[in-house]
Order: sequence, then C-alpha cells, then structure tokens
Amino acid sequence: MKFHVNRDVFSEAVSFVVKLLPQRNPQPILAGVLIEASEDGLSLAAFDYEASARTTIEATVDEPGTILVHGRLLSEIASRLPNAPIQIEVGEDDGIVLTCGSARFTLASMPVQEYPAIPEVSGESGLVPAEDFATAIAQVAFAASRDDVTPVLTGVQLEVAGTELSLVATDRYRVALRDVKFDGGGVASDESTTALVPARTLTEVGKTFAHSGDIQISFSGSGDREIIAFTAGNKTVTSLLIKGNFPPVRRLFPEQTDHYAVVNTAELAEAVRRVALVLDRSAPLRFTFTADGVSMDASGTEQARATESVDATLTGEDVTLGLNPQYLLEALGAVKSEFARITFTSSDNANKLSPVLITPQTSGTPESFKYLLQPNLLLR
Repeated sequence: MKFHVNRDVFSEAVSFVVKLLPQRNPQPILAGVLIEASEDGLSLAAFDYEASARTTIEATVDEPGTILVHGRLLSEIASRLPNAPIQIEVGEDDGIVLTCGSARFTLASMPVQEYPAIPEVSGESGLVPAEDFATAIAQVAFAASRDDVTPVLTGVQLEVAGTELSLVATDRYRVALRDVKFDGGGVASDESTTALVPARTLTEVGKTFAHSGDIQISFSGSGDREIIAFTAGNKTVTSLLIKGNFPPVRRLFPEQTDHYAVVNTAELAEAVRRVALVLDRSAPLRFTFTADGVSMDASGTEQARATESVDATLTGEDVTLGLNPQYLLEALGAVKSEFARITFTSSDNANKLSPVLITPQTSGTPESFKYLLQPNLLLR
C-alpha cells in the first residue's frame, strides 16, 4: 500500500473519525483507524461497536491496500506535520511509514482482519437543515443525564412526525424540547419514528456538521442493532440506539397559562452568575418575582450573602421559589433570544412544587424551544 495526500485534508479527516472514539477503550483494536486506499481515493473509518465515523478524501494512490493504525496517535502526528504532502506506505516489516517533508514516522500496524465491519445504513431517511439541527442539539443535549445508572436518560430522543423532527432530553429535574423542520422526501407517514441517541454522539454530530448545508438522517437495523446515521457531504456518523422506553415527558408541558414573567435574558444570566458565587454547589437560589422585577437572594457558607435584582414584567401574582442556578443558566443560554419568558405552572397537588417553563419571548411565532425546570425546596 502506498499513497500521497494533502496534509491539511488528511489531518482534518483523521481528526473527524477519531473524535467519537472513547479516550480509553477496553479493546486496543478499537482504538485504530481503518484506512483503505483505492482508485476512488482514500476512505478513513473508526468504529467502537456503538458509534462509527467514516469519510472519503482525494489522494494519489500508487498501490491500493488497507491498513489499521492507532487513531489518536496518527491524529496528533498529522496535526503537527510540516506544510508538505504526506506519503504513507507499508514498510518491509509491515510497519506504517509516514513521510512529510523531512519528517519521518514509523508506526506499528494493527491486524486489519480483527477489526469489526463498519455499519452500513439503508433505511428510511430525510433531510434537516444542518445549522438548525446543530442549534437544536446544543439547546437540548445538555439536559440529558450524565449518570449511566439510567441509560435511557443519557440519550436525546429524536421523534419524526410528518414534516417535523423533535429533540427531547431529560435528567428527571428538567426537560428540554426543540422542534426543527424535517424533509422526508415527499413520503408522507402517519406513523412517528423515534430514535434514542446517546447525547455525547449527537453533540459531536452537531459540532461537526453545523455548516454542512443539509444533513441526511437515516434509520436502519432492527432488534438490538438499531442504528441511526447522519450524513453530510463526504462524512457519515452512525450510532447504535439506546434500548428502553423514554419517559413520556411531553405531557408535563402546560397548555397555556397567564402567570408569567418576561426578563432580559443576558441581564438575568449575569446577575445569577454573580449572586450564585456565594452558594454551596448544590444549594438553590431564591428568586422573588414581583411587579417591580425579580430579586435574587443567596446565603452561602461562612456568613457570605448576596442579593441582586433585575427588571422584569410580571403577569399574575407574586412568586417566590428556589431554582438550581446552573440549570437556569443553561436554559437561558439555550433560549437564543433577547428576552425570555418564565411561566409559572400550577399543579393539582398542593404539596408538590410545580415546574417553571422557560421559552424565548418572541411575537407571533410558535415556540420551537421549551425548557421545563423543577424548583427546589427552600428551607427558610
């Protein structure tokens, strides 16, 4: 095997395929990047049985062949090479020889025959605008749980119904929901399609494909090997779906209520960051909403205390409640509008705190982003 390739193109391709690989892999073979050289150019792929990434790039192939080499090491080397074409070939002892300018590296090859087959996807598919989809992922994925004890909560639920794709995530304390347009290619379906995708994988998809025009989303497989694929240009990412039933969190969102406050998103976020400095990490921040605005009160350790208020317009009665400041800040960061509406919901259970609904305050357009946050008990 022997080929020549542009340094920047090769470095970007290797960086893309290794991003989804875990930092520590129990099987050393899965730390490899599979490189196939043929008449059509160069194909690079990585797979750890759960997620895969594949891309094709142009290269001058002198001798076709396939090699498997340690991915992260190759990525670090490629990113630091001098500005010259890269030549890679198999050496006499089956080692991989990489030459770029006066730099020369000899890397150990890994057994290609032991590497698992990269998943192929051939199922129902549709298109979403890449920029909208990337924004939606950023608005929702942070609300997924980071605790592997309950795997279904570590994913983002993708739901396709007609011409709309919904992304939903929850960690039991909050729920984030965002809708984007979905083009199913004119194939109308009354049945909704759902896919529970690991939040970490979906986040990388959003970062990688944010400026790719349209992203093709394909659903494939069955049983324990259901997968979803995201394709844009010459890049494809696949992910094994999380098995299990995602909780029915949509019913938690209120229909309509006239008890809400409207605040300047940036002003409230800055005030929350300042006041929360004196709080213990898990302590709630006390908010009081009145006709004069919203005031924050934090009592921390070592007699530290902070208060601040910002302007707000309140419709309905005064409200005092405790909110997790970090969860609120993440919601305000996801609102993506100058003003945010904080709606106070009501519950049939007088002994149970009702969640607050946070949405962008925009006129005339239906809300595509909603965030539900459960208040904390105040001990004073």
